[in-house]
Amino acid sequence: MIVQESFLKKIKDFGLNSYEAKIWTALLSRGVSTAGELSDIAGVPRSRSYDILESLEKKGFIVMKLGKPIKYIAIAPEEVVERVKKGVDLQAQEQIKMLEQLRGSDILKELVVLHTQGIEPVNPIDLSGIIKGRNQVYNHLNTMIKNATKSVILMTSEDGLIRKHKHLAKTLKRANEKGVKIKILAPLTPKSKDIVKELGDFAEVKNLKTNTGRFCLVDNKELAFMLSDDTKVHPSYDSAVWVNTSLFGSTFGRMLDQCSL
Repeated sequence: MIVQESFLKKIKDFGLNSYEAKIWTALLSRGVSTAGELSDIAGVPRSRSYDILESLEKKGFIVMKLGKPIKYIAIAPEEVVERVKKGVDLQAQEQIKMLEQLRGSDILKELVVLHTQGIEPVNPIDLSGIIKGRNQVYNHLNTMIKNATKSVILMTSEDGLIRKHKHLAKTLKRANEKGVKIKILAPLTPKSKDIVKELGDFAEVKNLKTNTGRFCLVDNKELAFMLSDDTKVHPSYDSAVWVNTSLFGSTFGRMLDQCSL
């Protein structure tokens, strides 16, 4: 895939260097790919490709897929803009203004076309990955909830409920206003009393006597579940597995309906 230098220079407005821009656009054109394939497509030295992909993952532009060989999944350009906005907000308001201009620009439209063409032939089985770091997990949960059309089920811990109120409440409320049914399962304690009351305005909040895990299920097809006990893991090392499959998601949803939580 040959991408014009002028096009790549414009992508640097997303906060990427030349190699990162080449690798990202290559991945957008494929949807899912290995480091070696992306190196060949983008014309980037293989010795640099893994470092570049790790950098893109930390910035929230891509997701590493589970399994071997290691593959990577491109995040939609529209969502990348939102993630970059959130990251640079603490650094410079001027950068935010620039990203707002990118939202409706021709460059973004071209990136959307690349991503659409790349994702269409991807097998649904390949739409799975691992999200590293609590901030990136919340970024991904926000994306899932924003795209919900029917239902969102969240199960979390006592402290997790407080964190999710901080990071997800606005997105959950907007989803509910669109007609999405929100259900939250967590141990309810005096510490979260005020939060539960606020969440109750737009969600069904149920008490769990014992916490059995942390996950988010959207529309009975898209699932992200956390791998560690949040009381025993540093936020930087918290992680989640994400899968997008209606077969597993619907089965999981039916199991929840049949369980007395």
